[in-house]
Amino acid sequence: MVGVCAAVAELGVTEVVAGPIALGSGRVRTAHGVMPVPVPAVLGLVEGWAVEAGGAGELATPTGAALVVELASSQGPLPAMRISRHGVGAGTRDPEGRANVARVVLGWRTGRDDRPEQRAMVVLETNVDDLDPRLWPGVLDALLTAGAADAWLVPVLMKKGRPAHVLSVLCAPHAVDVLRDRVFDLTSTIGVRETPVGRWALARGWVDVAVGGEPVAVKVAHRDGVVVHATPEFSDVAAAAARLGRPARDVLDAAVGAGVEAGLVGGAPVPGALRGRAER
Repeated sequence: MVGVCAAVAELGVTEVVAGPIALGSGRVRTAHGVMPVPVPAVLGLVEGWAVEAGGAGELATPTGAALVVELASSQGPLPAMRISRHGVGAGTRDPEGRANVARVVLGWRTGRDDRPEQRAMVVLETNVDDLDPRLWPGVLDALLTAGAADAWLVPVLMKKGRPAHVLSVLCAPHAVDVLRDRVFDLTSTIGVRETPVGRWALARGWVDVAVGGEPVAVKVAHRDGVVVHATPEFSDVAAAAARLGRPARDVLDAAVGAGVEAGLVGGAPVPGALRGRAER
């Protein structure tokens, strides 16, 4: 599991699309005795996801199911994409009539997916008037780490003139349960609202530039094959500035200049070095 997560981070993958999850059939011997396939842990993990039997034997273990449901943001056929590489991993079993392998295809979206696309999302909201404001930055960071596509605060005035904040969390439908629990854990709220929404988003990805020998990722939004926006990732800018001992403002300006030199300007063709897909 650590290896898969490390590979996703190292390759810059920011969107994972999975096909239907093949669970298998029959029975399997476990530490708890003989169990029907799929085993209870797998069934619990794949609730709400498209599945199929796929064949005899245990085809999805709890480890594999956990990786898919945690990393994938959607399910469906292979998206329209420009393939950069692919990989195949083989299992130890050799069932007759079927290759016991898992295949991963890496690339970036092209064609129709270069147009703005609408996705079904959910907004979780709650009004909070009794939380120490010093805790809010950590709350937002924790929600983003837990899988939120975005999280933000809006100051409001509530009943009896009380100053408060509206916490909003944007997420995919399959992440609602986890993030709702995190909101209850991290804040003092006693109620959360849920609203289905549609989000239109430009296609986007990353290009790495160098400032003083330090890498800085530039997020590139594109449409119809041309660059619309190119913005250096500020967390990379801050990290590079700390390592170089330079003001973040100078490093940010240098990263913008490096992006211009790399052709990352509005109206320019989408660079071939574009990697991944930046969700936020």
